[in-house]
Amino acid sequence: MQFIPCHHVDAVGPMGGITSANMPVVVVENRTDGNRAYCTMNEGIGAVLRFGAYSEEVVNRLRWMRDVLGPVLSKALQTLDEGMNLNVIVAKAIAMGDEFHQRNIAASLVFLKEVSPIIVSLEIDEKERQEVIQFLADTDQFFLNIMMASAKAVMDGARMIKEGTIVTAMCRNGENFGIRISGMGDEWFTAPVNTPQGLYFTGYSGEDANPDIGDSAITETFGVGGMAMIAAPAVTRFVGTGGFGDALKISNEMLEIVIDQNPNFTVPTWDFQGICLGIDARKVVETGITPVINTGIAHKKAGIGQIGAGTVTPPVACFEKAITAYAEKLGLTV
Repeated sequence: MQFIPCHHVDAVGPMGGITSANMPVVVVENRTDGNRAYCTMNEGIGAVLRFGAYSEEVVNRLRWMRDVLGPVLSKALQTLDEGMNLNVIVAKAIAMGDEFHQRNIAASLVFLKEVSPIIVSLEIDEKERQEVIQFLADTDQFFLNIMMASAKAVMDGARMIKEGTIVTAMCRNGENFGIRISGMGDEWFTAPVNTPQGLYFTGYSGEDANPDIGDSAITETFGVGGMAMIAAPAVTRFVGTGGFGDALKISNEMLEIVIDQNPNFTVPTWDFQGICLGIDARKVVETGITPVINTGIAHKKAGIGQIGAGTVTPPVACFEKAITAYAEKLGLTV
């Protein structure tokens, strides 16, 4: 059996990122650039595969997602000639307090609002209909995986430019943190990953924490998550960043390392400024400011699962390596 990164097959995966041929995935199409991206569906909370759990409960849920949830959602979405416009959902949800990494409650409910009338109209088993709608209603983070695929589709579109120093991917595997920049194509620039700092569930501490892991930092690469902390004041205490003032400080600081702001997704709690757009590796190296990433904290022992939530930053060495390589590509003396 050969293991490969999700990013190498136009996909992303949260935490452990485990994706197999038997798992249904969401498909997001970037119609501007003509590419697609994929992500598994969110399993919910508790004992889940993405945090390393592999019990009978986990396997049975995965089978249900394969046999029921996936087919029902597929039938529902295929009734939409133009698919579901995710830009609209993201714009609505960010105005309702989501930052799309730790908080996806609004987006998940908007998705449910859009898809449930279609599910109700389908000619399917009534028990399956009820199970799917209940699962979507119960899973506050369901939209996270959709957002990840959306961000991946957009950032892979940016990779087509093949010049410049815009960060097109950030991910971590529990050992190393890696980034890609537009001017260096598929090449990864890595350095040892950091361990998140945050709040722990009762009975756990930093000694139990696994170093940061997963592809979900693609959300910050896009400009949400920790990059848009100010959009979700309700989550700031949960990730251990303090209060509203701290969230505002973080978001303002993130403006120092991006090229612009995205007017399509405005944040009411930020005086309707657009989210950050385009992390510039040059600015990261110049300022020493690294992107802030919201993240779940996994136990270092497989099977225990999530033990907290917090924030983490990439090692600046990733960005230094990328800038050095790009300068050499341009024939510049470093």
